[in-house]
Amino acid sequence: MMKVKMQRTLACILLFILIAVTAGCSSPASSPPEEEINGTGAAGEVDESDKEADTEAEATEATEVSPKAREIEQVLMGQLAPLPEFNNNEKIGVLIITLANPFWVSMKEGYEEAGAELGVDVTVMAAPTEGDTKSQLETLEAMVARDYDAIIASPIEPFNLVPGVVKANKKGIKVINLGPPISTEALEEEGGWLDGRITVNYEDQGAMAAEYIVEKLGPDGGKVAIIQGIPGAGQSEGRTLGAQRVFEEAPNVEIVSIQPGNWDRNTAYNIASNILQAHPDIKGIFCCNDVMALAAADALEAAGKREGVVILGVDFISEAHEAIKEGKLDGSIAYSVKIYTKAALILALKTIQGHDIPEEVFSPLALVSKENVAEFEGWE
Repeated sequence: MMKVKMQRTLACILLFILIAVTAGCSSPASSPPEEEINGTGAAGEVDESDKEADTEAEATEATEVSPKAREIEQVLMGQLAPLPEFNNNEKIGVLIITLANPFWVSMKEGYEEAGAELGVDVTVMAAPTEGDTKSQLETLEAMVARDYDAIIASPIEPFNLVPGVVKANKKGIKVINLGPPISTEALEEEGGWLDGRITVNYEDQGAMAAEYIVEKLGPDGGKVAIIQGIPGAGQSEGRTLGAQRVFEEAPNVEIVSIQPGNWDRNTAYNIASNILQAHPDIKGIFCCNDVMALAAADALEAAGKREGVVILGVDFISEAHEAIKEGKLDGSIAYSVKIYTKAALILALKTIQGHDIPEEVFSPLALVSKENVAEFEGWE
């Protein structure tokens, strides 16, 4: 825990420094000529249609990237400094969990967009389903047979990709672990290693969500439940542990159910329905991802019991964003997929080019709720 606190403190310090530097870097020399600002030409004439077009373009640009996302990018780039060389057309393979989950679809899109921006040849592959550990390993082994300079891998559970990582090590392919952990202990036993790691603090995700639920319940507290992902998956275990700790420490809060929803919408819907039948006075539900949180909200709404129950998820997928704005979902724990994937590619490039790298790179987190959701327009 001390290591995590130090990392979070370092991230905050870096953010403060970078914001201060950015604020102080503007100079008159970098400003556009006055006629450009005023929309005037050499004769001082103003084209009203051009002004309208410029205004629309500026409005669009203003909503393209959330200020919250810019803050996170500054922190991540600070952890990755100095940056590597770009546009060398390195070949990087990416193994995600599955395209059956909208979060991982957005991850695929983020990798591909970042690859185009950084001049990297990126190929993204995935397992058919969230739980197909064997297929994911087979996919990794097929990727190792190709001539990638590096592979970025997100495992279904800590052990299923270990044999494939060892094969990559032997072939000289750099391996970056993004997100859910690949067991370093199991790798060491097989003579393997990771060349880099980028992740988020999963316990913090669960704790942040639970703290929001406890705050909303107030001094009276109430009964709460946790719907997990796949048992053994690093992100599920971490999020559950963080939420459970906060709930257990809160006065007048009782955990009445902790069940695995396997990241599946239908399973989570049924679990939420059963929890409601057993505990009609349930007051809060934390789900380890947004897909399950949306399903829980649907289940309670179908039973006419949605009002008065605080429901939070994790990932801040686009459907959750809309649901929070509409009041269907109370909140989600966010981290920018677009920036996360870009940072992963940069970390991979640093290993390929022989840079020194941090032991771990952590993406900052943000809690999105109905109170602040307007600040996250343009979030990706």
